Amino acid sequence: MDHSRNECPEPVLSIVIPTLDEESQLATTLDAVGRLRDPEVEVIIVDGGSHDDTVAIAEHHGARIVTTARGRGAQLHAGACTARGRTLWFLHADTWPPTDAVRRIAEALADPAVVGGNFEILFSGNSRPDRFLNWLYPRLRWLGLSYGDSAYFMRRSAYEQIGGFRPYPIFEDLDLLRRLRRIGRFVSVPSAVVTSSRNFEGRRFTPVFARWIVLQVLYWLGVPPGRLGRYYGRRPVPEDHAAGSSPPR
Repeated sequence: MDHSRNECPEPVLSIVIPTLDEESQLATTLDAVGRLRDPEVEVIIVDGGSHDDTVAIAEHHGARIVTTARGRGAQLHAGACTARGRTLWFLHADTWPPTDAVRRIAEALADPAVVGGNFEILFSGNSRPDRFLNWLYPRLRWLGLSYGDSAYFMRRSAYEQIGGFRPYPIFEDLDLLRRLRRIGRFVSVPSAVVTSSRNFEGRRFTPVFARWIVLQVLYWLGVPPGRLGRYYGRRPVPEDHAAGSSPPR
């Protein structure tokens, strides 16, 4: 259910942020979004049933609120369906955009052959896992692997053409990226989003990372995401607001 729909000119860019109990991170993210200072940007929070102050924080920052069933794929698609912008930008609740993000997106999409893209990504901490992932992510891009926490953006027309995010509990981002690349170029812009290192706190990185590798291999071998999601959900560590396919963070 959409709680608010302001009567204002059609935005050029719609930012879709899925949430579930994100009160500790969301204000920082929305403050960073606010520094974009572009009147043609709308912000949509798609909440999966938070029990904390997530929705109140979103309302305080002037975001539109949409509520739907929990699950990142389903939440992202619900946000895209209610968005009014010609360009869709999917941002995680603990990921902070650079101030030049809107310009970078516009420059990338000025090429009609480009259907979408993403950003470089930096982790906010200075722990050994942070440094390792900051080293790893550029190398994953060389292999054609880009995850949802790198802040996918795309033309609305392209999103609709491929049918959007599927309601997968895991690997919804890689599934969408695979289909998007079939219809045009997907590019990485020379600017970085910064993502929180909160999920490293109190966790053993090595076994968590090993589990992510196993899930990746099974996905590429054709194991259905729904089945993988049931395994992912049983991990004995704190989890994100919804299972995603990014390396653990």
